[in-house]
Amino acid sequence: MIKNLEKVSTRAMTRERWLKARQGSIGGSDAAAIMGLNNYSSPFSVWAEKLGKTPPFEGNEATRQGTDLEDYVAHRFMEATGKKVRRENSLLKNPAYPFAHANVDRLVVGEDAGLECKTTSALSLKRFKNGEYPVNYYVQCMHYMAVTGAAKWYLAVLVLGKEFLWFEIPRDEDEIRVLMESEKKFWDMVLSETPPAVDGKDATSEALAAVYNDLDYGEAVSLEDMIGVFSSLEALKAEKKRISSEIAEKENEIKSRLGNSTEGICGLSKVSWKEQPRRIFNADAYLKDHPFADFEPYYKTTYSRVLRITTKKEK
Repeated sequence: MIKNLEKVSTRAMTRERWLKARQGSIGGSDAAAIMGLNNYSSPFSVWAEKLGKTPPFEGNEATRQGTDLEDYVAHRFMEATGKKVRRENSLLKNPAYPFAHANVDRLVVGEDAGLECKTTSALSLKRFKNGEYPVNYYVQCMHYMAVTGAAKWYLAVLVLGKEFLWFEIPRDEDEIRVLMESEKKFWDMVLSETPPAVDGKDATSEALAAVYNDLDYGEAVSLEDMIGVFSSLEALKAEKKRISSEIAEKENEIKSRLGNSTEGICGLSKVSWKEQPRRIFNADAYLKDHPFADFEPYYKTTYSRVLRITTKKEK
């Protein structure tokens, strides 16, 4: 570990102050998103959050369970390895990387190492076959080694209801150099308020809608310089339509072969074609039978920006 690490105590820190402190630099959970390796976040969404253009992520059921079970995962790691770990109730900063911080789960006693505790669904078990683990976990651990200077990092994963796994990740100077260079470039974009390139992730779509919500109904913007984008989009839509049609054709071939049977088997694939009930409330019929009923208090109006593209056909 680096001896001159700056430590900001989190012991008496409120959640609001903690979120504010995290906003001021790049954390381990941001690193994979910045590298485009997080399915639930993206460079643009992280950029928007760091600038306060979108609210900080408050967590969900999955992150709540991960936090609640962190201590259990740490104890399972100690039980499995015979090692001891301790909490580090501080936000760690390295003078060499002022744009980064580390809020580590545990440090390993007597070793130049730390521990990252993860909890994941049994549906993710296939991501750990043959001793492998998700790349976003690897990037997060490499980020912590960069900030702390540690020689290695351990990763402990509880696959809910299925398995407990742990891994040892050695320090890789080349990987750290590339990661820190990428984080520095990203932070420069935050400081200059220059948005990174967008991608097709849901996180990016949600961030775009939140950032650009002050609508201007004035003159239309010229997009003539994006003719290549429009051409690519039209080609992709045509390809999507073709693929969707082919998928439907193959599915109909299977349905035709099943006939009245509800199940079928082909190699390792099991097919079912069964009835599935669906209940809907017929509001129109109800209002016809109850003409004086007032449904207005029960309607909820929401607004979202919808992108529609209409192209004039050439004569």
